[in-house]
Amino acid sequence: MKEHIKFDPVEGVTIAVVPEEAAATEEGKEGWLVYLINHNDHALQNVIVNSHGYGTQPDGENVKTSTLRHVFAEVEPRSAVPVEPIDPALFHLNNQYWVSYYLDAQIFDKKFIFVPDSIVSANLTHISLLGREGVLHS
Repeated sequence: MKEHIKFDPVEGVTIAVVPEEAAATEEGKEGWLVYLINHNDHALQNVIVNSHGYGTQPDGENVKTSTLRHVFAEVEPRSAVPVEPIDPALFHLNNQYWVSYYLDAQIFDKKFIFVPDSIVSANLTHISLLGREGVLHS
């Protein structure tokens, strides 16, 4: 059955992790927020974002975070929607965001994986749709 489904490549959809003071969990601690960005001229329908982290702790212990699921009925053209806050204590892990959506009757999906220690200030870039800097994965 799966071989009968046509999977076109995802274009114009990205994930960004952006420093966000309001997302800080503790006073004096830096907060970050994950955004789903639609750079296309068309809306995305029935969007699902699954997120989780996995990897090893500094002591060598394997770790896997809970899987979180977020649903958006529609993501407007040329817009960004906040997905979830992310704790900087997880930046040493692989942080995966699996995005699935419909465009007309066609389904699209793509995994965006931020590798360990890639979410750092040195990797900040200007994100025009947000009007601010963040770590962008496309």
